[in-house]
Amino acid sequence: MAWRSQLSRNLKELRILFCQTSPSSASARSFVEQNYKDLKTLNPKFPILIPECRGIEPQIWARYDMGVERGIRLEGLTEPQILKALEDLAKAGFPYIQLS
Repeated sequence: MAWRSQLSRNLKELRILFCQTSPSSASARSFVEQNYKDLKTLNPKFPILIPECRGIEPQIWARYDMGVERGIRLEGLTEPQILKALEDLAKAGFPYIQLS
């Protein structure tokens, strides 16, 4: 899982949106509880935003260079599937980094 330490190299910002109480956001909440500390330790200056959103569908958004953004809906995904989605978003940013 070396890609985890390269989030700040491949992305400009990560936003994780979920409802604090809805059952559809349970796996997203659990993902944040289990992974936030590790991701932040490996990428201390990288902005990982978790805004308060009541009643929202769980989503993860990645912002790349030049304002390009990609989002993935997390409803119905398990924690390992959310981790894989984040990995895919991080790796999708790799070509942008090579051009810099």
